[in-house]
Amino acid sequence: MKVILSSQTMDIPKDVKFEIKAKQIRVTGPRGVLTRDFKHLNLDFQMIQDGDDKKLKVDAWFGSRKTTAAIRTAVSHIHNLITGVTKGYRYKMRFVYAHFPINASISNEKDSIEIRNFLGEKKVQFFALANGVRRVEMLENVTVTRSEKVKDELVLEGNDIELVSRSCALINQAFLLISPKCHVKKKDIRKFLDGIYVSEKGSIADEE
Repeated sequence: MKVILSSQTMDIPKDVKFEIKAKQIRVTGPRGVLTRDFKHLNLDFQMIQDGDDKKLKVDAWFGSRKTTAAIRTAVSHIHNLITGVTKGYRYKMRFVYAHFPINASISNEKDSIEIRNFLGEKKVQFFALANGVRRVEMLENVTVTRSEKVKDELVLEGNDIELVSRSCALINQAFLLISPKCHVKKKDIRKFLDGIYVSEKGSIADEE
C-alpha cells in the first residue's frame, strides 16, 4: 500500500549554513564543509522558515514502505553531516595482543600508520609490503594519533563519520592475510584475538 504523503522535519542549528541544490546537500559549519548527494532517493527536500528557526522538511509522495523508510535514513545522514561540521567525530582503537606486542608508527602528517610485529612475524607473505610492515593510509581529512593518556590506543578524528569509520576498518583489516573472515592464519580465531579493534565512538566536542 502506498501512502499519499509522508514527511519528516528536523531543526537546523543557527551556526550552520545549509544549502540544497538538486537533492545535493551542502552543510557549512565551524569545522568545515560537508556535502552529500541524495539523487538516488525519490524524496523532496525543502527549507522552512519558522520565525527565527530554520527547519528541513523531507517529503515522499506516493511512496512505498521502502520509500517511507528512506526518509528517516536521509534525515539521519543529514544529522551526521551537521554533527560533523559542528562537533567532529572521534573514534578510539585499542591494540589487543597476548604475547607479541604490536608496534605502530604514525607519519608526521598523521595521515598513515605502519604496523609491525603482529604475532611476532618478520615478513608478510600475502601483503604488498615486505619486512613485516603493514602500511595503512587514512582516508581524506582523517588524522590518526597516539593517545597520550592510554597505552596502546589510537585516536582517529575527522568531520565525516563515514571516512572516519572506514579508516578504522582499514586498520582493523590490515591483519586479514588470506581469508577476509579471520584475522589470524592457520590458528583458532577464538583463541588468537590479536589485532586492533574499535573501543569507543563519539564526537570531539563532547569529550573536550
